[in-house]
Amino acid sequence: MPENGVLFIVPTPIGNLEDMTFRGIRVLNESTLIAAEDTRHTKKLLMHYNINTPTISYFEHNRFTRIPQIVDHLISGKNVSVVTDAGTPGISDPAYKLIRATIENNIKVESIPGASASVTALSASGLPTDRFLFEGFLPHRKGRRKKLERLANLEATIIFYESPMRLIRTLNDILEFIGDRPAVIGRELTKVHEEYQRGIVSELINYFKENKPRGEFVVMIGKDDKNVYF
Repeated sequence: MPENGVLFIVPTPIGNLEDMTFRGIRVLNESTLIAAEDTRHTKKLLMHYNINTPTISYFEHNRFTRIPQIVDHLISGKNVSVVTDAGTPGISDPAYKLIRATIENNIKVESIPGASASVTALSASGLPTDRFLFEGFLPHRKGRRKKLERLANLEATIIFYESPMRLIRTLNDILEFIGDRPAVIGRELTKVHEEYQRGIVSELINYFKENKPRGEFVVMIGKDDKNVYF
């Protein structure tokens, strides 16, 4: 029997194509298959770097058929890379289910360091980084209030992803259930219009009421402890 292949977790740029790593490019080139969240989106990246590796779609709604196919490919001794549309696979996307299935089949998994919007934003935020929690996207309805109330008691910087349509609503909910804390909002990270807005939550609400939210946002809420900011 051939030795199992390796599943490589390959981060892709969150906006700036120059953020693709040398190792990531090499691994994508050397893999026999790339499992991509959106093959059309990924092919633009592959064309930019002259990577000709075949792609297969892998996302939440086709995982029940795709996971066995990809695992069989790995068992046959071939290496597979998994990518998401932007950032690190497995972080706020369904790649973790493929990774878990790979591990359960005693197949090696290797993670390539690279882009992640949450860590990129946090490192530039000026908020405490000794302890932080990444929450991904908040629930739209069910469980939203309960989750925010639970987070209010957490002594850590809290990180969310949010869309422009829901940003002001989310900030209002944070103000109501977590409080008027120091906060930073990163927008369009690594892109031409990248910017950070800093202040307390109420100030940021007023800013975005006057400046229509556009782009992709990372919302970071600081600890409720004035001593850590000086």
